[in-house]
Amino acid sequence: MQPSDNVKESYSAQYDQSLVEWRNTGAKFKAMNIVELAKGIPFRNMLEVGAGEGSILNWLSQWDFCSDISCVEISESGIELIKSKQIKDLSDILLFDGYKIPYPDDHFDLVICSHVLEHVEHERLLLREIKRVSKYQIFEVPVDFSFYVDRKLNHFLSYGHINIYTPSLFRFLLKSENFNIEKDICHLYNDAVLRMQYRNNSKGYYVTKFKHFLLKLFPYFLGIKPSSYAVLTSKTQKQLSIF
Repeated sequence: MQPSDNVKESYSAQYDQSLVEWRNTGAKFKAMNIVELAKGIPFRNMLEVGAGEGSILNWLSQWDFCSDISCVEISESGIELIKSKQIKDLSDILLFDGYKIPYPDDHFDLVICSHVLEHVEHERLLLREIKRVSKYQIFEVPVDFSFYVDRKLNHFLSYGHINIYTPSLFRFLLKSENFNIEKDICHLYNDAVLRMQYRNNSKGYYVTKFKHFLLKLFPYFLGIKPSSYAVLTSKTQKQLSIF
């Protein structure tokens, strides 16, 4: 299985210098979630699946997160930017087709996959490949859900988001593929990210800050509608089974 031709073409030249500041700022907090979730688990090597232009890896490398890092990415332009960063501890940078991860079973102690699955046409196939090559996994997805999310179709497609999750829907997906849920984070975007996101929309910024204030007051609702959801999982040998 490979991504549709138009999807592959869209990502091949997606990354350029114009979005470096935005991606680097957001990546810092994604990397912080990874560091928090990885506390207490043993890992000697790590793979990032869908590394984009390498911003998350760059932060993790600066923090000496892992001394043996590899990554796979679907975008040629993304790979060129990763190489240009000369990331310490990054030994392997491979182009892949979006589904087949070119490593043997259980090759990695830890795989990270942050803000990728919302872009993937057949996310269960990629999840199975991630599970095949790893012992532990850290995923993060944006929580785009609203009760009228279909009215924002063009908005989300403009970001390449073709899958919409809530924390519970994402856990359902992982559990039905027989991942063990170890621990998770319902994350609200940091103020530095919000200021960049709403730099030309002060009303949107203050409305979002007020929503975040309310969510912090009511943890139950934070578990339904955070900004993003990050989760540490471990593999089982079970496959999808129904009926």
